[in-house]
Amino acid sequence: MGRSVSAKTVRNVIRHAGYNSRVAIKKPFISLQNQKKRLEFAKTHQLKTDNFWRKVIFSDEIKFNIFGSYRRRTVWTKPNIALDPKNLRPTVKHGGSSVMVWGCMASNAVGNLVFIDGIMDHKLYIDIHNNNLKESAKKLGLDGNFIFQQDNDPKHAAHNVKMWCFFHYKRQLHTPPQSPDINVIENLWATLEIAIQKHQIRNKPHLKQLLQEEWDKISPDTTKKLVKFVPRRL
Repeated sequence: MGRSVSAKTVRNVIRHAGYNSRVAIKKPFISLQNQKKRLEFAKTHQLKTDNFWRKVIFSDEIKFNIFGSYRRRTVWTKPNIALDPKNLRPTVKHGGSSVMVWGCMASNAVGNLVFIDGIMDHKLYIDIHNNNLKESAKKLGLDGNFIFQQDNDPKHAAHNVKMWCFFHYKRQLHTPPQSPDINVIENLWATLEIAIQKHQIRNKPHLKQLLQEEWDKISPDTTKKLVKFVPRRL
């Protein structure tokens, strides 16, 4: 336009138009291929009935650290007491000791919580199914009449795991890649973590004890509410 305009003037004009400068929100990159898979899954399952979702057993694994997870935690403080021990979130180099667990849930309750010692590979994953998923299905009143959900973790997609599931589960629900927002047990992990962080965890055995105690406290109302809103998420 033949005019020299300062950067400040440009910023003022942009603000006047209703825009504000903010730090861009970080979100995991989702490839175009996975975007299409997510959309197709949503279209296919959005109109499924409540009866369908009540039969789904949602499953997942997660790691809990003794000194807290990587989730953000906030506290209310007054001036000059930010470093008070009760307002701190202790950390150690490399995160300290941790506990890996596998769990499952349905609309009416939670299933078993399994503590994983050692490396979680496809063989151990099948053992968990043999010893815990069937027992959880009975506990949930879905023995022989459930839809098993799992994500696309490499262990779940291993050939022998696929074959084992094919012969043992009549119906399966494979959520698309990069879609933790569809698996409602992710919300349950967050609830469990909040409960755990209210305790002063002494060591790994104590963390296991607290995890089991807090897991057992999760009410059917909580799981029912999570599953009820799956269609809205889709």
